[in-house]
Amino acid sequence: MSAMTLEGWCKTSADQKPIPLEDIHFFVSDADHLRLEQAEDYLQNSGKRDVMVDADLDNLDLKMPEGYGPLSDCQYRVYLSHSDQRGHFHLVGHRASDGSLIYTNAVLIDQLLS
Repeated sequence: MSAMTLEGWCKTSADQKPIPLEDIHFFVSDADHLRLEQAEDYLQNSGKRDVMVDADLDNLDLKMPEGYGPLSDCQYRVYLSHSDQRGHFHLVGHRASDGSLIYTNAVLIDQLLS
């Protein structure tokens, strides 16, 4: 399991600029790590741009900045960098109170602990 603490962002509408949040803390389970690697392989072979992977909510242990949680849903968005086709992911969800988009900065999949 890998502990992550990443800068977060909030968008209350599609045309609004993202608002920076304090750090979002969560765990990537071993099962999620495997699913992220599988998604990276899928993208490298399919020609698709990105794919959403469900997060293991039982092991996520999500800690949101004050006033920005809880989330109504939570997934990982996996995509490939244009330069070297390496897989990146970030956590994406929607705030339960108003549906605002909440997401983290991206991380290379191969930086996760095995």
